[in-house]
Amino acid sequence: MKNTVSTFLAAKQKHEKLTMLTAYDYSTAKLVNAAGINSILVGDSLGNVILGYEDTISVTMEDMIHHSKAVSRGAGDCLLVVDMPFMSYQTSVHDAMVNAGRLMKEGRADAVKLEGGTKICPQIEAITSAGIPVIAHLGLTPQSVNVFGGYKVQGKTEETAKQLIEDAFAVQKAGAFCVLLECVPAELAKLVTELLDVPTIGIGAGNNCDGQVLVNQDMLGMFNDYVPKFVKQFAKVGELMINAYRQYDEEVKNGVYPEEKHGYAIDKTIITKLRNAYTRKD
Repeated sequence: MKNTVSTFLAAKQKHEKLTMLTAYDYSTAKLVNAAGINSILVGDSLGNVILGYEDTISVTMEDMIHHSKAVSRGAGDCLLVVDMPFMSYQTSVHDAMVNAGRLMKEGRADAVKLEGGTKICPQIEAITSAGIPVIAHLGLTPQSVNVFGGYKVQGKTEETAKQLIEDAFAVQKAGAFCVLLECVPAELAKLVTELLDVPTIGIGAGNNCDGQVLVNQDMLGMFNDYVPKFVKQFAKVGELMINAYRQYDEEVKNGVYPEEKHGYAIDKTIITKLRNAYTRKD
């Protein structure tokens, strides 16, 4: 069954956990869908794990549309959520609506995700009023990393924890159907989850959110530039890939691969005729 905004809200009411993983290409999206994951996020984390940027700030709308379009062809029953990149919605409500519309029309997204709380509620209200579902992203918002002074846990003081709760209420009222909580204390995330009517998706926010999300390359051990504390590597796919690449390199250089079974045959008399016809005669 296709995962939708309605099925996400129903899962919250039934106390059924939700799963979300990132994907940035067609073949990965097909595998994620085949595994029964509820949602695929085309995150602006593609800046880090796909494009090699140090942060997500350099990611463009064209980057997001390009990858979302590819993922949409393999997403199947997954709810396809796409990040709105830095400065695609902060500049004005108008820009936010136009760019959210592009992600839906050109990127074939089912929903969009915005970072921020109370300050971006006008954008959330406008986007949702246009019929575009929105997930709000609170806590550590990577597009604001320069303001935070690095990738740090958010909401650890009474003041900042209260602000996070107020932001959560605000984005819910503005129309967000889901709230993603990144790098916030587990007990705070639990409280927010209890207070909200919409589901929460956690990443580095403990086990009591309504669902969890991880970056695909992180959970498969494919990206080791840095590994956040909250990441569990469910498989060492990166090591498997390196070993496979090494074996390929060795077999090609030693003449082991390709074998006869990997090739295509031709009538040997044809080759004999061609050889006789084209052999150099000194």
